[in-house]
Amino acid sequence: MAIILLAIIYMTFIGLGLPDTLLGVSWPLMHLEFGANEGMAGALSLAISAGTIISSLFSGKITQKIGTAKVTAVSVLMTGVGILLISFMPSIYLFFLFAIPLGLGAGAVDTSLNNYVARHFKPRHMSWLHALWGVGAMTGPVLMSFFLKIGKWRPGYLSVAGILLGMALVLFLTLPVWKKFEQVNVINKEDQEQAKEKHCLTDALHQRGVAISMTSFLFYCGIEMLIGLWGSTYLINIKGLDAAKASLWISFFFAGVTVARVLSGFLTIKMKNKQQLRLGQGIIFIGAILLLFPLSAQAAAIVIVIIGVGCAPLFPIMLHETPARFGTENSEAIMGLQLAAAFTGSAFMPLVFGYVASATSFAMFPNILFAFILIIAVCTEGINTLTKKKQ
Repeated sequence: MAIILLAIIYMTFIGLGLPDTLLGVSWPLMHLEFGANEGMAGALSLAISAGTIISSLFSGKITQKIGTAKVTAVSVLMTGVGILLISFMPSIYLFFLFAIPLGLGAGAVDTSLNNYVARHFKPRHMSWLHALWGVGAMTGPVLMSFFLKIGKWRPGYLSVAGILLGMALVLFLTLPVWKKFEQVNVINKEDQEQAKEKHCLTDALHQRGVAISMTSFLFYCGIEMLIGLWGSTYLINIKGLDAAKASLWISFFFAGVTVARVLSGFLTIKMKNKQQLRLGQGIIFIGAILLLFPLSAQAAAIVIVIIGVGCAPLFPIMLHETPARFGTENSEAIMGLQLAAAFTGSAFMPLVFGYVASATSFAMFPNILFAFILIIAVCTEGINTLTKKKQ
């Protein structure tokens, strides 16, 4: 039963990644069709992020009422409907409306599923699940590229919507599998009752170490999205790499994150979570220091990929540590707070850097990466001390 449920959850994580990169790859064609300002993509992306942040904060309360299985099925359905509506929209301003189900669905399923896996499965599964998210994130642009070649973006959105709606159907049909799994793997009833009583965001926020943990998520996603959005610009403007090669190296960065997460899953068999976190942080730290030196364009690009390898274990392992650090009775609310912080970092950190770098220089890119990983390392050690986590 556990294998069947894991297969369902794996499928869902691929679906989670599918829509995440669609706007970026389709926007050059989309904005021309609607006559929209090129910079409007940032506002559209923020609209989606707002939905994910809100649903992350409140998904725990909903999960307590209807369960992870139904939250997952309904959320994937909402995401599929949002993508479907975008594929038919006659005006770009309707994107802001259709971003509501898209963002709300994505945030709810992410929070609920991550907490479920952290509580019921071993760390390696969390790493592999987030690797599969990367597969979905890479598959979306590949699928869209077939249609962009013929000058169309709507069929790409329609195809992804079809996949997501198909996944939602599978999730609704397999709801009994979740129930059987939970009957066989009896969930601690006392923890469930405590979770219902303690599921207050303000109480969770004031718990020892939670604010520090949220800070680490904020800056981790800041690193990932900073490289994803501005890494190419850094390689072009500062290192003199041509646009096509720079874009390719940023793709290698995300490929490095994905492949290394698969390897990280195997490493969890031999290494403790705290050891993997330190290893990943150490790799990013060394990479950021190397970028401070006057490296060639090719060397700088390779270092960015190496930083991606260091990023791989951080996010899934920090998520998996949540019940162990703060207690299973608190994990639902705290998972929502952590992911809300993560989505906030993804949305606003690159935006702030973009404004600052435009006013100064993109040469500050390595300095910001160095500062971010230093903050994450301090936060991680601080949480280990405050929660007295024994690994």
